Amino acid sequence: MYKHSVKLLFLFLPILFAAKAKGMPGSGVYNVKEYGAKGDGVAVESDAINKTIDAAAAAGGGTVYIPAGKYLSYTIRLKSYITLYIDQGATLIAAEPVNGVGFDKPEPDAPYIAYQDWAHSHWRTGFIYGENLHDIAIIGQGMIWGKGLTRSTDRGIPAGMGNIGISLKLCRNVIIRDVTILHGGHFGILATGVDNLTIDNLKIDTNRDGMDIDCCKNVRVSNCFVNSPGDDGICLKSSFGLGYSRPCENITITNCQVSGYLEGTLLDGTYQHLSASSKNGPTGRIKMGTESNGGFINVTISNCVFEYCRGLALETVDGALLEDVSITNITMRDIVNAPIFLRLGARMRGPDTIPVGALRRVLISNIVAYNVDAKNGAIISGIPGHDIEDVSLSNIRIYYQGGGAKELAAREVPGFEKDYPEPYRFGEMPSYGFFIRNVKNIKLKDIEVKYLKEDQRPPFVLDHVQDALIENVRAQQATGIPAYQLNTVKDIEFRHSSNVPDAVLKDVDKKKI
Repeated sequence: MYKHSVKLLFLFLPILFAAKAKGMPGSGVYNVKEYGAKGDGVAVESDAINKTIDAAAAAGGGTVYIPAGKYLSYTIRLKSYITLYIDQGATLIAAEPVNGVGFDKPEPDAPYIAYQDWAHSHWRTGFIYGENLHDIAIIGQGMIWGKGLTRSTDRGIPAGMGNIGISLKLCRNVIIRDVTILHGGHFGILATGVDNLTIDNLKIDTNRDGMDIDCCKNVRVSNCFVNSPGDDGICLKSSFGLGYSRPCENITITNCQVSGYLEGTLLDGTYQHLSASSKNGPTGRIKMGTESNGGFINVTISNCVFEYCRGLALETVDGALLEDVSITNITMRDIVNAPIFLRLGARMRGPDTIPVGALRRVLISNIVAYNVDAKNGAIISGIPGHDIEDVSLSNIRIYYQGGGAKELAAREVPGFEKDYPEPYRFGEMPSYGFFIRNVKNIKLKDIEVKYLKEDQRPPFVLDHVQDALIENVRAQQATGIPAYQLNTVKDIEFRHSSNVPDAVLKDVDKKKI
């Protein structure tokens, strides 16, 4: 029986490959060259590719096959039950518009356009676009090159321009696997309101965001390399772009690498640093926010590598709940701002009926970070009347560049309650290790911070903190510099920590230890 099955399989395989190559009628495989595409890198192939998609959809679905070649195109419009297969050696190239003619026009501005960046309210300017679809896939070892796409501005884009590599709105049952995205525009991938989404084994080397997962549920991101020097690498958002609040919920991000090297140098293997004049250095990183109207719930991030980029950022500033998050097994090297940034703010870019949000129940463990920029340290900061709650950090080693001046320890850090949430906006911090403010119920266990050059700031500043446990925490400190600077701290317990004796302090106004 087994031998008979294997024999049949080998008899069937040549037929399958022939169908893929020729677009055999009834095979479920539709070759774009059979519908007029040339793949010569000169002709604009939009009509041929979309005609192939239409033919497959009319037959109830199938695989639209793009063989090796270069295919200039404007908007490619997906349909339900379609797999777009980009084969090894095939490159889909976003064409330049001619006299304002090119990509589909953006949707009219919605009344709530002011609640998020312009591109978060417009999807039709995507190179590969789908809306209200189900059961679709973009797969294969080929490349999507957004050559003619713009990074865009937040006030719109010129007529005929596209600005998104893959743009999906209100879809479900979606797979994006194995493809490479180069120069993806404002977003390499923008998925808004997309449920049951799998993104696996992608290489993204782009000029702005790698992938934005916005208001989505049941998402699995795995095995991806994302290089995005000019913006975020893997970014969860919960904007008001759909016209209502919708959380990002049930998300896993695992086995991924993010970086901020010069665009294109991930794919060519040279990994070049940006020039010294580059504004604010590289971005890269994994982040939640800044758009944060709907919430971030039930998120797991594990087994990821950060290199030459910004650190991990969890932000809610527009009224969203950010809760039930577990982050573990993260390595970082050459980090250009805060390695860990938890921010609850009150920018409140959204309907004025929405109250300030909450950030709570976050577990962060098994982190090692080396050669971290000296200015910020790790920052965990709520705002008065709205504490970050129930945070646990454990088994963390951070090696900072150091070199901070002693006078910084006396700096009063403004609240920046309504500002854009970004570590560099806080300026040089009074601590080099952790700055913790407006936080309730925080545990620091098995943590060590060191510097590569002597730093005259204390390792830890706790400001308006209630119910803190400091256990088995070690910190390098310069001679005469306290380990902890406490301001309005209640119920803090020290256990087995090298810099201070075991103690329970019930009510501290100001104290240096």
